[in-house]
Amino acid sequence: MSKTYVGARVRQLRSERGYSQAALAQQLQISPSYLNQIEHDVRPLTVSVLLRITEAFGVDATFFSTQDDTRLIAELREATLDRDLGIDVDVSEVADMVHAHPALAKAMVNLHRRYRLTTARLAAATEARFNLNTGGSGTGSISMPHEEVRDYFYERQNYLHELDTAAEDLTVRMRMHRGDLAGDLSQRLIQKHGVRIARRIDLGDDVLHRYDPDTKTLEISGHLTRGQQVFKLATELGYLEYGTLIDALVAEGSFTSEESQTLARLGLANYFAAAAMLPYRQFHDVAENFRYDIERLSTFYQVSYETVCHRLSTLQRPSMRGVPFSFVRVDRAGNMSKRQSATGFHFSSTGGTCPLWNVYETFANPGKVLVQIAQMPDGRNYMWVARTIERRTSRYGQPGKTFAIGLGCELRHAHRLVYSEGLDLSGDLSAVATPIGAGCRVCERDNCTQRAFPALGRALDLDAHRSTVSPYLVRP
Repeated sequence: MSKTYVGARVRQLRSERGYSQAALAQQLQISPSYLNQIEHDVRPLTVSVLLRITEAFGVDATFFSTQDDTRLIAELREATLDRDLGIDVDVSEVADMVHAHPALAKAMVNLHRRYRLTTARLAAATEARFNLNTGGSGTGSISMPHEEVRDYFYERQNYLHELDTAAEDLTVRMRMHRGDLAGDLSQRLIQKHGVRIARRIDLGDDVLHRYDPDTKTLEISGHLTRGQQVFKLATELGYLEYGTLIDALVAEGSFTSEESQTLARLGLANYFAAAAMLPYRQFHDVAENFRYDIERLSTFYQVSYETVCHRLSTLQRPSMRGVPFSFVRVDRAGNMSKRQSATGFHFSSTGGTCPLWNVYETFANPGKVLVQIAQMPDGRNYMWVARTIERRTSRYGQPGKTFAIGLGCELRHAHRLVYSEGLDLSGDLSAVATPIGAGCRVCERDNCTQRAFPALGRALDLDAHRSTVSPYLVRP
């Protein structure tokens, strides 16, 4: 840390907390001129000053680590590869931009996303007009509220402190016991909020639960498992107990559509439900004690494998951090219906993921936990734990659902996981790590035999009289 220049990070932290330079310098026991030099990258951040900052603001030392910029670098790099922009930027220039001006880099990424969305909407509107003129159909409307909500959680490392602590405080006040969560939650809804709970078998195939605020009636499908019923109870309790906080967090997100706002409210209520079912401090301690054994945690708490994985990806409280995980859920067709990350792992926004990723291999090994050491093009190594889950049908003839759940962390945390047993993580990993990427369109691996599309912004090396293992070689 003796030569770490993180002036932009220090300025960001000071601005967020409302400190002047003089006030922060006094609290850190350094001169205002020294702090000014740190913020303008004239002087490096030393270990002693770093420790004072982490103690004063309650942030982890990794807040100042340049490794945490990996995801933003990858996102900005992906934007610069857009051929429509007509620019040629080196990776080192992108990294310098992110390190020096992280807020401006994030703004550029967001502007590029809006540009892509506007382009897609224009194309759809043009197509709709053509279809209407020729007797076809088309709405001309493409909105992506799920991406807005996904980015909202993404930017907060999938941890919402106010909501998480509120859920934990509620469990303490209710004196909830792990053995009868359904009874405790039902009692709270009935006695405090006057809710009438009805378990129904005639809600239909598409409705899992329904709450009517006018009659205060909560109907829950009888086809749900015990754990699913508890989750629905906790979700509606979150709206009733902390609706004002949820609304404030939605307003903070500055969402661009009513659909995004509604989806964000649902996402926040679901977050609250998971935090109430698996209170942070207790769950963190048990997870550490079990060495993040997902199936053991699932049995202990009597909740689904997916619920445990999702909750593990949120353990980023500054004073009690768990392993920073990335969490994904994909289907057989490769559609990624859930993705959250507290790591620098980059998910491509241009579509598609890597076929060498063990998440897809799980479909050939249903129910079996697969462990993979994977290396990204930037050289960073990750451990991925993946397994399939099944959503059982409620009646004969109804199609079931099968998903693959992936939970990944940087390899430097792997020793804390039970899944590292029997693996040699100390030697050269180049021979054992699987080389994967964020997706073919942004992957820089030119010689990959699994490449399905040419990389964005790269000129192809084509020869009509030559065949190669990789169908899309690029020019040097």
